[in-house]
Amino acid sequence: MLSEDELALLEAIRETGSLSRAAARLGRAPSTVSHAARQLEARFDALLFDRRRYRLQLTPAGHLLAQEAARLMHDVTRLTRRVKQVAGGWEDRLHIVTDEVLEFETLLPVIRAFDKLESGVSLRITHEVLGGTWEALREGRADLIVGATNEPPAIAQLRWFELGRMDWVFAVSPRHPLAKAAEPLTQDAVGAHRSIVVADSARSASRGYGVVGGQATLAVPSMRAKILAQRDGLGVGWLPRHRVSALLKSGALLEKAMADPREPNVLYAAWRGDHDGRALAWWLEQIRQPRLARRLIDGVPVAG
Repeated sequence: MLSEDELALLEAIRETGSLSRAAARLGRAPSTVSHAARQLEARFDALLFDRRRYRLQLTPAGHLLAQEAARLMHDVTRLTRRVKQVAGGWEDRLHIVTDEVLEFETLLPVIRAFDKLESGVSLRITHEVLGGTWEALREGRADLIVGATNEPPAIAQLRWFELGRMDWVFAVSPRHPLAKAAEPLTQDAVGAHRSIVVADSARSASRGYGVVGGQATLAVPSMRAKILAQRDGLGVGWLPRHRVSALLKSGALLEKAMADPREPNVLYAAWRGDHDGRALAWWLEQIRQPRLARRLIDGVPVAG
């Protein structure tokens, strides 16, 4: 490892091309700089400075030494900062997994507020679907999950609270055959048509909402894709009421009364009790706020 003075010496010689000018930049005597340069060469048993030309230059070995030493110094500085960060109660990183039913855009103001803390914590925000959200927490792929559906499963040291309830509407395109079907729609009537589903991302077992046994399905990658597919008449299914409010108002989607209405879903935030860093505590405090929780659940309505 090179000292900061030795790194500065290499950089000064590289930029000035002269021992005397390098000495002037460093505020040291030329003889001192020359001695330090020779000591470096002796330590590495390599020619680091090309003295044959009018302009003093680093040899390829000297360039390599300067580059790698600077990188190592940067790594040490970063490691020192991270050690102090963790010693101060902040995590090195925080992995948040949201259920896909929530929209990433609603988290942007929270991320900006977190950045202002200058904690140094690396954030990773990904999403899962249905059972995959709980599974991510169980398998240690998430420190915090937000928007998970269904009741909390058995997970060691699980902690959780309710975010709120998401209301659903069974909606079809005006061009879809069910648009003119008599209400309330029965399961038999719905089962004759393709259902649009957001595929469960759970590795162990997958499930889907509102699918009748034997019903044809089209699995799509996101709730927004599901909304757009149903708007275009590619299938039918349940949609978050607030997210499609503009489409219902404009007539791009039609709400159909159902013989078996769907109950609202309770959405949860959850984490494990063996994780108690300051970043996790900060995020929990934010999402406990009713206004933010409501914004997360309501999302951003899809324009008609």
